[in-house]
Amino acid sequence: MTPIALRRMLYGGTRFSRKLINTSRALTSGLWQTISSVMLHTQAAIRCTEKRMVCPRCNLHFTELEPPHLVHLIHRRYSTCEKTSTQILSKLFPQTSMELDDEASRDRRKREEEEELREMERAWKRMKIGFGVFGIGGVIFSFWAIYFFGKPSLDEQGNELIDEFSSMPLIQQYMARTFKSLNHFQRFIQEPSSQKLLPDPLQAPYIQPPYTLVLEVKDLLIHPDWTYQTGWRFKKRPGVDVFLRECSKYFEIVVYTAEQGMTVFPLLDALDPSGYIMYRLVRDSTHFVGGHHVKNLDNLNRDLKRVVVVDWDKNSTKLHPGNTFSIPRWSGNDDDTTLFDLISFLSVLGSSEVDDVREVLQYYNQFEEPIVQFRENQRKLSEQMQADEFEKLSKPKPMVKNWSRGFMRP
Repeated sequence: MTPIALRRMLYGGTRFSRKLINTSRALTSGLWQTISSVMLHTQAAIRCTEKRMVCPRCNLHFTELEPPHLVHLIHRRYSTCEKTSTQILSKLFPQTSMELDDEASRDRRKREEEEELREMERAWKRMKIGFGVFGIGGVIFSFWAIYFFGKPSLDEQGNELIDEFSSMPLIQQYMARTFKSLNHFQRFIQEPSSQKLLPDPLQAPYIQPPYTLVLEVKDLLIHPDWTYQTGWRFKKRPGVDVFLRECSKYFEIVVYTAEQGMTVFPLLDALDPSGYIMYRLVRDSTHFVGGHHVKNLDNLNRDLKRVVVVDWDKNSTKLHPGNTFSIPRWSGNDDDTTLFDLISFLSVLGSSEVDDVREVLQYYNQFEEPIVQFRENQRKLSEQMQADEFEKLSKPKPMVKNWSRGFMRP
């Protein structure tokens, strides 16, 4: 079967078929070149009977009519094609790869192994040099950091200021000031930027809402979505406009999130054009505890008996679970009605003038789905009120009382 027929038969095949076609081409090319070289040697032997010579490079016999460089060129091409075909077959069928067990193959394998060993030695040498440079750089940087952070402060005239470490030896002074700077940097990352996150409550004649509502923004009010076509987009939760408007009647609304301010502020400007959200607190206002950004309500400057936190992540409010009302995380579905149920719950809570909201929240937190339990309680309360009203209307009035009223009426 010729290579052309083989190609036509396997043209529409799989990737394996295409590899097989390429392999057959390489093998056929090498075979034809081998046949050509043999025919050249045969014709030369028939044409002349001159003294035969041996090629010093490839150990092939040739006549005077055939120059040595021509025979060596033919043999080198055949060896190259044979080597290429063997490599292709070894890659396609590693379990059937065979190498000639002659002296040339053993020498070649030995050279390859020696080259691999030399390459491994060079790689290990480069690795040791890299580790050495890295270590020396780390030592130099450590000394620079101790000098930079450990040197004493200077006044406007350039004189050294006396601090609590000035009485120590020189090296201990620099080390103590360096550790103090590192601790300050650690507290800067883990603790809020301020111990008083909100201003003092408004005084008369200004109106201060009786309760404070702390809301998460991500996956509670909006949901981020990313695609290749549009990039990042943010979807509003169904009922968010009504939710903010109704809750502002009873609550001071505060957004408290672990997101960056550069992301949150433009979103809130578009989400709340009416300004129902009074304050915005972002990541620099949280505590970093155990790998989580935690919201510390003690820094809100508000009475915790009147603070309600609505969130889906319990790790972010683990310092004050009694003030938390958990709701399901919104995944972006359009049939969500959680905010409408939450409006009913917060409206009842705000209009009831509860002195300590933590008692109510603690009751609902014992259920797996507080919103569902609130709807069930509202249904039972509505049925009870209807039953009481029906009983009141169906109860007959005393006739004596009606007669007395009519008799005494002027």
